[in-house]
Amino acid sequence: MSLDLLSSPTATEPWNDPASYWGSLTHAVEGISGPLATLSLPALRYNALDMLVRAAGVPIRVASKSVRVREAIDATLAMAGYHGILAFTLPEALWLAQTHDDVVLGYPTADRAALAALVADEQAAARITLMVDDLAQLDLVDVTAAPGGRPEIRVAIDADASWRAPGLGHIGVHRSPVHEPGEVAALGRAIAARPGFRLVGLMMYEAQIAGQGDATGSGDAVIRWMQRRSEHELLERRSEIVSALRDIAPLEFVNGGGTGSLEFTASDQSVTEITAGSGLLAGHLFDGYRAFDLAPAAAFALEVVRKPAPDIATVLGGGWIASGPPVASRQPLPVWPAGLKTVAREGAGEVQTPLKGEAARDLRVGDRVWFRHSKSGELAERVDRYHVVDGDRILGEVPTYRGEGKAFL
Repeated sequence: MSLDLLSSPTATEPWNDPASYWGSLTHAVEGISGPLATLSLPALRYNALDMLVRAAGVPIRVASKSVRVREAIDATLAMAGYHGILAFTLPEALWLAQTHDDVVLGYPTADRAALAALVADEQAAARITLMVDDLAQLDLVDVTAAPGGRPEIRVAIDADASWRAPGLGHIGVHRSPVHEPGEVAALGRAIAARPGFRLVGLMMYEAQIAGQGDATGSGDAVIRWMQRRSEHELLERRSEIVSALRDIAPLEFVNGGGTGSLEFTASDQSVTEITAGSGLLAGHLFDGYRAFDLAPAAAFALEVVRKPAPDIATVLGGGWIASGPPVASRQPLPVWPAGLKTVAREGAGEVQTPLKGEAARDLRVGDRVWFRHSKSGELAERVDRYHVVDGDRILGEVPTYRGEGKAFL
């Protein structure tokens, strides 16, 4: 089915009444057996519109990694204010470029087979931008096909947006080796001097701001202090980097941000677009932010198969752990019935997940428990489809990447 996000949003926000919201979902899927995942169309529409408001007119590039459902990506891109895709692997970018003309690869690639496909396809080469932070990545392209025997390859530089804090060191994720304006400019000049490549863009992802919740517990004051300091430093440094690169090549885009930093990144005058995607489906990691409240658009349900104790209900499956450090925030979160939690020594298991709490006393074999995944797109690697719902009605189904036979990473 095609998802329609352009129709008028409903006036109500049913997810604010958990009993009604999750009860309606339970009713909608009562005739379907086994583990399943749902996608709430009203919640998806709400999140997409909320992100546009937060971006304050700066275009949003959709991060496909955080969705992994082509119909949802296409429906979002049909909305004014969204444009282009940030893909996570080159094979995925080649697949998406068959129907989309602006696909930026978010990470460097060493996939020789995919590079061979790229240089052999003029349309793909015109539609896909490779991400680089090292000349060795260009060498792989040249080994695949010499500059004179292939189309010009579009490239963007991934510059490190982490904060090198005095006395604290590296704060953020470990991505690019180029951090200072001079380092980025030197790489830009080297790219511009290489035959067969065209420097078209810059990406700087401020993970310590976008990917770090500031309303999660006792350490929030420290997180907010860090983010304020990092924002101040990044505004100045990114501006210097952009200015230096524009003296080297006419950049088509300067990309920054993420779902968690839309407001800050939109305020940066050097940025021309923001990448976001997690906010569309809203994994529970994004519950811990002060600046916004997302609707739980994606969820999954598992069935109770045994009762090992009166206050424990065990569901089949559940170990759908998100990437990142192996901490509690990466586990799926049981959200309905309210009050359930995993058992400390077992957590979410590959085959079964015991759930403890007073609510478990009322659960019976065959009942459903609703979970939210920690991240957004990774849920799609566990199911081959989402059941699209509106209230207590199933509107249809949309396949995930897995459902289309794709496993990119």
